[in-house]
Amino acid sequence: MNSIKGIFLLVTVLAFKTSFSQKDGYWDKTRATTEEITVSARDRIIIKTQDFPEGTTEVVYRITLLDKNQQMAGSLVSVLKAIPDPTGISQGSAGAVFILSKISGDDKCKYAVFSSADLTTKYKENGKTDDACLVQDTPVSKDAKLLSADKSAFMKLNTGNLWFGFESKNWIMNQKIILEVVPWVDNKLSRGWTVENRKAIIDQCKTSNLAQKMTNSDDFCVCILDKIQSKYKYKEFQKLLAVERAKAFKDFGNSCFGESSLSKSVYDDLRKQATLLAKQGKQGDAIQKLTTIINDGKATAMDYNAIGNSYVLTKQYGQAIKFLKEGEKIDNTELLIQMNLAHAYLLNDNYASAKAIYKEYQSQNVTDSLSWTQKIKQDFASFKKVGIVSNNFEKVLKLID
Repeated sequence: MNSIKGIFLLVTVLAFKTSFSQKDGYWDKTRATTEEITVSARDRIIIKTQDFPEGTTEVVYRITLLDKNQQMAGSLVSVLKAIPDPTGISQGSAGAVFILSKISGDDKCKYAVFSSADLTTKYKENGKTDDACLVQDTPVSKDAKLLSADKSAFMKLNTGNLWFGFESKNWIMNQKIILEVVPWVDNKLSRGWTVENRKAIIDQCKTSNLAQKMTNSDDFCVCILDKIQSKYKYKEFQKLLAVERAKAFKDFGNSCFGESSLSKSVYDDLRKQATLLAKQGKQGDAIQKLTTIINDGKATAMDYNAIGNSYVLTKQYGQAIKFLKEGEKIDNTELLIQMNLAHAYLLNDNYASAKAIYKEYQSQNVTDSLSWTQKIKQDFASFKKVGIVSNNFEKVLKLID
């Protein structure tokens, strides 16, 4: 019992280069658990770990039984300095020091790991391990393992604790057990942005006015989420006042909207929708789409022409004139705007203003293959189909022929 065992070092070397990328995080030595426990003969004892920091995704533990007067050759924290992330333990890495203790005695113990204090009751009373999340039923003098929340459904490591239960297998003497537990903290998760929390931000983003203008708002909402995660920890963000959170969403939304091609694609999509709706005779819906573009300050001369045309077809001639005049300010050489303006004046009983425009451009083409006169005749025919008639149509046709 009192003899000191030879110190040994187990080194694992891979026969191939590991293909696993290093995880972004750190071993939290300030939250490490190091307990020297004396277990009475034939007794059972429960040890609770230190509170794991937010973002804990793995823990490494080492259990070492020592004979009287033996001392540990090196702490688990110091050993883990040689292993930059949990992958080096679970998969191996060239030159990595294996985490088994360098020294142990002849004594052995059984142990079990529990995920809550309530689950340890039966174990303490009668040694039952039905509720344990890990059981070492064969007595050992030393042991070491990596526990991962990703691979163990029962582990709730992101926050919380573990409870280690030890059962002495020495029927005469007390046992000296060293328990060491070191958590691995994922840098990103340590900020509190769990999958559920991130999803909540995405869902909230999708209800915003900007997102609802988009056919697919996924990239836009992910951009907002990234900016929020970079600036705030989750708990910090939750502590903001409602108006402060709303402003953060608005500011980040405007930033994401301006930084990408989202802006152009959103308004191009609105224009396509408006064109399709107008062709289907749904002028009111087309006006709605075009109004969004105009109110956002993204309208072109042709957007004003399109909304002016829709207002003409819904017999809202005053509105048509208003928007066509705005389009004319942007491009006074666009003949489609001039023609729709003439139509709006004509149907609004302002024949004189309409006549002046019809006469001014009668010798020009509206497009490379469509003359001014042909376009007027097409438009008058379209008006009659939707029930828009005027005694002045014939006067205009005689005027330009």
